[in-house]
Amino acid sequence: MSRTNDRLRIALLDASHGDEHTRRNFRRELDADLVEFDVTAGERPAGFDFDAVVVTGSRSSVYWDRDWIRPLVAYVAEADDRGVPLLGVCYGHQVVATALGGRVEDMGAYEIGYREITKVDDDELLAGVPETFTAFTTHSDAVTELPPGATLLAENDYGVHAFRRENAWGVQFHPEYDRETARAITHEKELTAARREEVLDGINDENYDAACRTKRLFDNFTDAVREERRERMSLA
Repeated sequence: MSRTNDRLRIALLDASHGDEHTRRNFRRELDADLVEFDVTAGERPAGFDFDAVVVTGSRSSVYWDRDWIRPLVAYVAEADDRGVPLLGVCYGHQVVATALGGRVEDMGAYEIGYREITKVDDDELLAGVPETFTAFTTHSDAVTELPPGATLLAENDYGVHAFRRENAWGVQFHPEYDRETARAITHEKELTAARREEVLDGINDENYDAACRTKRLFDNFTDAVREERRERMSLA
């Protein structure tokens, strides 16, 4: 890579099926130049000339038989083999886990809304995030087996919420969500009227302000990517 400035170039693999909120949220939170790909439409990077790769959420399941999912997983696996730092969020977390040899399964339940999650190991990605923190969640699949060599970083009663293996991280929760996104996603889901109202009631100032502390992880990630790039360039 010939670039010497400090501005990162990150591939954003957008698996959201064109959700109007996804790219806006990641553009706001990631301090980098994003090269965006609609992976659900078959778009993927032609190579690996990026400082990092980020995989977004999706309404799909990583174990479904769709013509875009296996190539996405394969690309992420090769990026990891090449040492490109990875961050997966929600579905992206499950893609990274699968690409690295973990297992993802249907939970038989649905976690949605602002929920408490507990850190179980220290890691630079979650530096500055409280030991027990609040984050917005929306998923019915979970990582049920970590990739070989991976470390569990955070969990709650629904299972794994963050892990790391070398320069690859996954988080099940949504640190990028704003209140508009949380409300829109809640209205889209098939929930009972009572449960939908409960989740919507929870999208309040107190919970949102608490959840904003998890946004720190995006700066932590880009800081780690810059450090990895400096180390790599010093060896070149």
